[in-house]
Amino acid sequence: MRKIDNNTYEIKSSDVKDLLKERNIYSNKGDFGKVGIYGGSIEYSGALKLAYLSLASLRSGCGISRVLVKKEVLPLLGPNILEQTLYILPDYDDTFYDKLKASIKDLDSLAFGMGLGSDEHLEEVLAFLIRNYTGNLIIDADGLNTLSRMDLEVLKERRCNILLTPHLKEFSRLCKRDIEAIKKDSLNLVKEFASTYKITIILKGHTTIITAGNTTYLVKTGCVGMATAGSGDVLSGILAGLLAYLNFSLLTISLGVLINGIAGILAEEDNTDISMIASDTINNIGNAVKVIREN
Repeated sequence: MRKIDNNTYEIKSSDVKDLLKERNIYSNKGDFGKVGIYGGSIEYSGALKLAYLSLASLRSGCGISRVLVKKEVLPLLGPNILEQTLYILPDYDDTFYDKLKASIKDLDSLAFGMGLGSDEHLEEVLAFLIRNYTGNLIIDADGLNTLSRMDLEVLKERRCNILLTPHLKEFSRLCKRDIEAIKKDSLNLVKEFASTYKITIILKGHTTIITAGNTTYLVKTGCVGMATAGSGDVLSGILAGLLAYLNFSLLTISLGVLINGIAGILAEEDNTDISMIASDTINNIGNAVKVIREN
């Protein structure tokens, strides 16, 4: 761990390799946590398939992955369910929030937002999750877009650990600053945002910033081939998988960023910077784990 300045450190594989311990031969799937994935819509179901039905969370080591979707998405999604379990949420009626609460009560981590679109009920749904879920909540993609339209004070009502995973444009919407201003002072702005709302945040980029407002980790990894649709969804899947069985910490989150970046580099080596797609990164998650373990 290389110190950059006060409370800011660059994280390398050697700093996180001990998190990827070999597993006891008597282990079972219940030992490695349950992940929930809430996403997908008729317009954007592909994002959910990519992040989770391509097994990003399971490849990252969780024991069980549960996909939460509205029933209209089922015809597109159902045939792709393999190792995952499926929970069909009802229409927005009197039973919806009781069913949603039942579906998340035993989850160690929950990723919300990939491919959800702009459903008029999403602000209410996200507020419900923040106030009622008690595990590790990852908010990404359309979840971040939804949050940017809400009163951010709701974050202070959380019962869960919250991790936001924006890229520059999404963070711009959240903090109401233009992208050029963020580029000039990204470290301080991200730290200020995390501290104000008492959450953890990743600002994605070639140098990814990970902070809860004070101590800050920087991870420099990835490649230009990852500039392709779905790469952010893959990272959310990896983070959800890790946070199902490891402690919610900056180091665990840094591990997720490293796995994603190294898997992307390996994918680019096989497929070139022009031709690689996000599912190539998923296919290299296991190889990235090997690289980190071997350091």
